[in-house]
Amino acid sequence: MVARDVERNTVAEPFSVPVVVRGYETDTQGHLNQAVYLQYAEHARWSLLQAGGIRQSDLLDKGVGPVALEVTVRYLRELRAGDEVEVTCTFVWGEGKTFRIDQTIRKADGTVAAEVTGVGGLMDLRARRLVADPREHFRALAASPETFGL
Repeated sequence: MVARDVERNTVAEPFSVPVVVRGYETDTQGHLNQAVYLQYAEHARWSLLQAGGIRQSDLLDKGVGPVALEVTVRYLRELRAGDEVEVTCTFVWGEGKTFRIDQTIRKADGTVAAEVTGVGGLMDLRARRLVADPREHFRALAASPETFGL
């Protein structure tokens, strides 16, 4: 199992981005569609990369790209159109080829609507294999490594 490489060695303060639930993202019951939670989490991850000084083109120029290996969503409270939420994102670094990303989707009143936990890696796009130490690649690419808990 890929998750065994991940340990709680280094944790940064959670990064967060605001999102407002849009009506077209809801299902027939008026709840945020379950797949959209994953899109919010993805938006927060890419926003964190940008905040740390890593653009998608920077990754491609170095021949690497982030990959999701496992994602778990715990749906705790419903979200409806117009709800304002904060989506947090924290990298948790281990010693192996993988890392964990912990995310929380929290309503404006503090209620946790969902928790998203993922195991990821950084793929060498030429070799099509995970790089040995993704932490070092992020540290080298980032203008602000502390954004990633480095």
